[in-house]
Amino acid sequence: MLFDSTVRRELARSFGATLVVILTIVITMMLIRTLGMAAGGNVAPEDVVLVLGYYALGHLPTMLSLSMFIAVVVTLGRMYRDSEMVIWFASGVGLGRFVRPVLRMAWPVLLAVGLLLLFVWPWGNQAGTELRGRYEQRSDLSRVTPGVFQSSRDGSRVFFIDRASPDGAAGVEGQNVFVLARRDTLESVTSAHRGRLVDVGPQRMLQLDEGQRNDTDSASGVRTLSSFERYRVVVSDAAARSAAERPPKATTTLSLLRNPTPRNQGELAWRFGLLLAAANLLLLGIGLAATQPRRASNWNLLFALLSFVAYFNLINLSQSWVASGRLGMGTALALIHGGVFALALSLIWWRDHATVWRARFSRGGSGRATGACA
Repeated sequence: MLFDSTVRRELARSFGATLVVILTIVITMMLIRTLGMAAGGNVAPEDVVLVLGYYALGHLPTMLSLSMFIAVVVTLGRMYRDSEMVIWFASGVGLGRFVRPVLRMAWPVLLAVGLLLLFVWPWGNQAGTELRGRYEQRSDLSRVTPGVFQSSRDGSRVFFIDRASPDGAAGVEGQNVFVLARRDTLESVTSAHRGRLVDVGPQRMLQLDEGQRNDTDSASGVRTLSSFERYRVVVSDAAARSAAERPPKATTTLSLLRNPTPRNQGELAWRFGLLLAAANLLLLGIGLAATQPRRASNWNLLFALLSFVAYFNLINLSQSWVASGRLGMGTALALIHGGVFALALSLIWWRDHATVWRARFSRGGSGRATGACA
């Protein structure tokens, strides 16, 4: 049908242009953030592109939903301004008739959003967490460049290595090692001829050979000097804990369903809620696109963007409410998304009947005025 094909073609063109603009803006912001993380030592410089890709995959469902919502508002708003809607309404096509072509064009986008949320989102978060975790779990000594002073991740220790091991012996990380550590009022300076990493059970330890340690307590003024042949310092035991402490956003949807804890249900409420929101925004955009042809301003688009921001914040709030046990997952989904669905249908119905009511009231008012004149 001419009506359906025209609406779908306009929506597809507007959706493509909007998605390109939003992707460009969001990826640029993510690139700046990722480069900042790499400069701060949270991400390896060689993994910047991978981390950026994982971030982009995680935010792609939101970008697709927003692009489709803006495309509906912009396309129908242009039809209002160009008086095309007047022609369709005069032909007997109501605003509710636009729901079918919009859904026929948007169902591949909704399917992509569902797949991304249920499968790609947890995989991307898990891969990104493991990528950052492997870099953060590296020993502080392995971060140090020979001949350069460098701080640890938490800033409590400063390392210096005179030179890297020239013979490539297994486990030897460097020679002439210097370590300055501060904890509360205690400051210790440790120097050793050699330093190596050893694994003792789940812990990774730094073993120093042939050195001395000078401890100074700034509160009491007590100083202690000791020499050692072998000295071990715990560097990290986070590798054993990382697998057990996987966050819900990095857990697969099936695992969340099998383990319905409040935190897991909060994550499920967010995933299913964003999918329901993508469908509700299509209906909401049809009702919000109405504008006056004689007005040059585009306030309906601004109001639509504010509505999207409010809706997205409600989804995040529902996640926290379910995770804290204030609401059940089903109750949160029904209240928020069921309410928005009812609001969108009511808005479309009101837009459909507003013109009839205005004409009916205007006819009634003119009839009363004519009778009064007579």
